[in-house]
Amino acid sequence: MNTLRNKKNPWVLYETEVPHSRICDPACGVSAAEKLTPEHLQLLRNAFNRPKDRAQIHENMSKGRSGRNRGGNEERGMKFEEFREVLRSVVGPDVEDTWVERFFSEVDISCSGQVKWQQLCSYLLLEYTERERASIPRAAPLDSQPQIRHCSHNKREPTVRMVAVSHPPPLRYISVSKGGQITVWNSSLHILKTLGLAGDPTEQVANTRRFRGWTTDAVYMGNVHKVAIATDCRDLHFVNVAMGSVFEDVHLFGFRSVPSALCYWHDVQCPERPSLLLLGDEKGGVHLMWFLNPSKGLFKNPSKAENGPQRIFFPDLGEHSNMVSYHHIPNIHQEPINRVMFEPSANVIMTSSESDTTSVVFINVTLKQEPYVWSFKQGAKCFDYNASLQLMVTGGCDRAVRLWTRFVTTRPIATLLGHCTTVLDVAIYQPVGQIFSYSRDAELRVWDISSHHCLKTICLQFPCQQPGRIPEHGNFPFLLLSPPLPEHTQSHIVVGCKDYLALLNLAETRRGGDGWLTDEGKETGPNIQSGPALSCALYNSALRQVATGHADSSVSLWDVESGRRRLQILNAHGEDELTCMALDSSHRRLITGARNGTIKVWNLLNGLNLHKLEPVTNSEVTGLTCLHDNQLLAVGWSQRVAQYDIAAAKDLYVRADLSWKSSGVHKSDILAVCQCSALGVVATASHDGEVVIWRLETQGPVLHLQRPTQRGVVPPVDSLFFLQHRAVNRKLRNRGVLVSSQDGFLCFWSITGQMHTYGQFYAPEQPGERVLSLSSDQPKNTILVSGDTTGWLQIWDICHYALDVQHEPDCERPPLLQCWKAHERALVSVEVLEVADRLFVLTASADGSAGLWTKDGDHVGSFGQEVMWTITEPATYQRMHLQKKLPGDTGETTESVETGLSKTKSQVPSPTNRGQTSEEECCSEGNHLLQTASSASPAENDHEQPQQPMVTCKHTQSAADENTCYSHLTCFLSVHAYPSVQPSCVCVCVCVCVCQHLCEDF
Repeated sequence: MNTLRNKKNPWVLYETEVPHSRICDPACGVSAAEKLTPEHLQLLRNAFNRPKDRAQIHENMSKGRSGRNRGGNEERGMKFEEFREVLRSVVGPDVEDTWVERFFSEVDISCSGQVKWQQLCSYLLLEYTERERASIPRAAPLDSQPQIRHCSHNKREPTVRMVAVSHPPPLRYISVSKGGQITVWNSSLHILKTLGLAGDPTEQVANTRRFRGWTTDAVYMGNVHKVAIATDCRDLHFVNVAMGSVFEDVHLFGFRSVPSALCYWHDVQCPERPSLLLLGDEKGGVHLMWFLNPSKGLFKNPSKAENGPQRIFFPDLGEHSNMVSYHHIPNIHQEPINRVMFEPSANVIMTSSESDTTSVVFINVTLKQEPYVWSFKQGAKCFDYNASLQLMVTGGCDRAVRLWTRFVTTRPIATLLGHCTTVLDVAIYQPVGQIFSYSRDAELRVWDISSHHCLKTICLQFPCQQPGRIPEHGNFPFLLLSPPLPEHTQSHIVVGCKDYLALLNLAETRRGGDGWLTDEGKETGPNIQSGPALSCALYNSALRQVATGHADSSVSLWDVESGRRRLQILNAHGEDELTCMALDSSHRRLITGARNGTIKVWNLLNGLNLHKLEPVTNSEVTGLTCLHDNQLLAVGWSQRVAQYDIAAAKDLYVRADLSWKSSGVHKSDILAVCQCSALGVVATASHDGEVVIWRLETQGPVLHLQRPTQRGVVPPVDSLFFLQHRAVNRKLRNRGVLVSSQDGFLCFWSITGQMHTYGQFYAPEQPGERVLSLSSDQPKNTILVSGDTTGWLQIWDICHYALDVQHEPDCERPPLLQCWKAHERALVSVEVLEVADRLFVLTASADGSAGLWTKDGDHVGSFGQEVMWTITEPATYQRMHLQKKLPGDTGETTESVETGLSKTKSQVPSPTNRGQTSEEECCSEGNHLLQTASSASPAENDHEQPQQPMVTCKHTQSAADENTCYSHLTCFLSVHAYPSVQPSCVCVCVCVCVCQHLCEDF
């Protein structure tokens, strides 16, 4: 198989991924990076450089340590007590011991018992670098090449306004041209219908009645499904845009002045309340039209049928007083109003104009309060206001974008400079705290609200643009659709330039890169079950934490004693699915592998990414195991064993060691790996059903094991597990020490004796299922826990099982101690752990939940649930009904035990269903399973099976395989820290396809 090492840059997979971010529990306290200043670092360096006393030098020599680095100078190390005293003298005597202990542990990641200056510099440099990266806001992702459409019906006239119609679905757009042409578009910007505004009916020839004015603005009236269009003929056209038809409904004419800007509001929660249409006019006044009963219509129905729209003369509006109420507020501005908005919570009308003295005005509808008036040179050509942020943004002819607070009119919060021409429109995008501004030269800029930085500049290339000429625009060229949005609708922007439209999609949230965050203010659900599917989980006995890996490439660390989340890493491998995890020897580092072949090492105390390991291929990593000397072994679809030295790694990038004699040994993808240090071996298993035993000393294969099957169909091996107690015991090490899971059968193997088969039995409750995960109570090995693809968990008594050679292909099951349905979908991981002198079982499922259980089947709780538990107090455990089969049951399962199981409807495919088995192979093997189940031993037939079983085979195959706060500290540390590899960027295209086969009705 081709490796990435043959390419110029094997690290390209890391360089092109979405940056990760960390979310930390606030209870962790202030990190070291936030407390230490450059002065503190200088004092710390002086303390590390002080010579050791003679007693310490003698102690080092007696232990055989030279204490010298490659440069020949003695490298001073500090133990915890000395480090604490130094920090007290540097930071202050009131520094907390818990903070010092955490700081020491984060630096001494290998648990050597001492901290050196270079280690400290490396740690701080990595922390400051990530914080500096996180302090730079990221622009909401925009299409680099927007979708551009030509409004052919505009007759080369600009689009004045674009409105979105989301109800009734599906989403549609309606554009109104300057000449009165109305165009209906679908969500992909394809034209559905067109309509022209009606002309003056007094014209003698009916066929020549066409609209002869210019439109000024348009607004969508959502509760009545109409679009109101204002024109310079001093009138309003109400166009019905219901799903089935588009026609002009009402023509209100004869205003005393030209309406120049429109705004409409209605109460979504209470549709019976009156709705409000606001009209700003060319004389600086505002017209208010309250529609008293919009569900019955806007105006009184005409007494006789009329051809065309209902025509209402504005001075006769009093005849419709039972339907509409009218009010006029004159002379708010000295110039024409170009924008009008309404804030219903405060009952405030907001208007803007290009007046120097009344640029923006906030006025109460009742006129009982003094208005807020903003005045600045050349006024405002556009503005936007966000009530939750209490923020107003303005743009105008002076090319500046200004940020204002709600109640301060004298000076702006910030003035954002960068546009070269008049700013035509602005919009606040609250989900990511950013502002969009658009100028006359078709330039779109993205600004960060908090830092006031320009994050992105996009020069839209409209076909109508000509060199040296500024294109023509309508009065309102900008449409931003942001949450809440219709179903299946992504946030986006539509920009109009002359007779062209450009659509740019954008994201509602940031894609990683946020650095060190806290859970404060973060909305959490009752439990983790609403999240993405889990792909792996493990227990860290040193930190008493559970680590869960998810299909969305996130990692969560949970406190096993309470179920509280301590740390979360988002986008750990960009947007690629996380597939496997392992701990290093010290249990301070977490190693994760992903579907794209990348492997990373993380600091479990703070979430820092310590190392990025060289990918062997761009295909899936399926298994990781760390040897006692922190030599990491990785296996996967590369069909090879790759080794990484993470003990001596000082650089961010760690090269792969391909010295293992693994080339060509496995003929199919490796799916599982497990080590046994007592026997000095490692076991790997592949998709073709072969188990290979490797000797650590020679790094070569010594034994091949394979379960005999009928008809030549060999199912994949799903899991491997070594019984460490038997491996250590001289009397038992030649017995069944290795357990493999294949097609639902648990096979016990001896790897040192003359005979290797020590028994097998079918474990799942239903035929045709598979066991994806195994565990035992190490180091006693009195029980074996198995989890299958239906979510059932079994606990077996193996004290006396597989101690004698079994010549028959099948043998009796060991005693079944407990059996219950732990999750709704496949159990991707089970692990037996000991906390407070009691045994518990950790389960992780493809349904998105991870749970903790007692060995008797009592449910402690689901990690992430709203109510925390206390693991030493059973009264705090979550209890609901549990589907459980007790030993000795001969009938159907019973609802007898209370637990915290809750259902989920997650549709994410199980990441464990891997392979390249054809549909015919699946079907034939399923027939073999049915035959095996029918001829099983009496002990196995005690469990009643369904009459019409169904075998499901799903597999996946590869088709190809603060901003400035830390800058000075980073500069200070860079000369003292480890060197870092900076490889060049090379683009690699990775294509992964998913195949699913369903075999049933044998």
